[in-house]
Amino acid sequence: MKTRIACLSLLLAALLPATSQAWSREGHQLVGELAQRQLSDEAAAEVTRLLTADGQPEPTLAAIAAWADELRAENREHGNELGKLSERWHYVNFARDADCAFVPETVCPSGNCVADAIAAQQAILADRSRSDAERAQALKFVVHFVGDAHQPMHAGYGDDRGGNNFQLQLRTRTARDGVEGSNLHRVWDYHLLASAGLGRDAYAETLLRGPTPVIAPLAPMPDAARAWSVESCRLIVEHAVYPWPPNDPPRGRVLRDDYLDRHRPLAEERLRQAAARLAALLEEALAPAR
Repeated sequence: MKTRIACLSLLLAALLPATSQAWSREGHQLVGELAQRQLSDEAAAEVTRLLTADGQPEPTLAAIAAWADELRAENREHGNELGKLSERWHYVNFARDADCAFVPETVCPSGNCVADAIAAQQAILADRSRSDAERAQALKFVVHFVGDAHQPMHAGYGDDRGGNNFQLQLRTRTARDGVEGSNLHRVWDYHLLASAGLGRDAYAETLLRGPTPVIAPLAPMPDAARAWSVESCRLIVEHAVYPWPPNDPPRGRVLRDDYLDRHRPLAEERLRQAAARLAALLEEALAPAR
């Protein structure tokens, strides 16, 4: 009976739509919260001004951090031109045998990938000749996409859609049978952080007490954002993100119980790095005109 249920769980997981929602809402909000705390008074004031003009009831980076995912979900449910246009801006796919080489013509045709989207939206944000509405929209994109770029599975392999097609099961407290059907992408989107059992505010304080990331000075765009994606891609191999060879899964495809605990520190490090780099990017884009 349990075998039949396990097989059914895998089937249901395979049929569910892949959302590619890096870090989940809470993860993106954590990046925004940590970045906001690192902004200068001048940059923070400009963030508040732009988001207030945009009609945001809570004009903070955390509050708008998941907006790009909401936009995409709206497009998938009801049709939304901007959501459709930005669909491919959330990720970059590398060939599994390409050693994470960022060849724009191959991995980012016409600038349609997360790295070049960051560069394009930062340029709009920094352009004082643009309207406040255009700059606020660019800010919302930038905050989200910097988070996306630091999630390893958003710089994963095209042959399994960044782990969305890598089906597995994991034991969770909320699953009815104790085992939940999922995929590797969702493990990194959601389960790694959720399994810590912390609310957003408590998690933010925990991350702030962690090691301060050593961040190099911000390189020119798009080189900086492309380097972040390459960095994410290489972490997949360096940290054995894939729990087993894709062509040789264990029986039942059940994730080892210690996987989440072993990989959560890497996920938390990427959140801290994303926040520090986002803050640096915003300081540059929002610097007072001279």
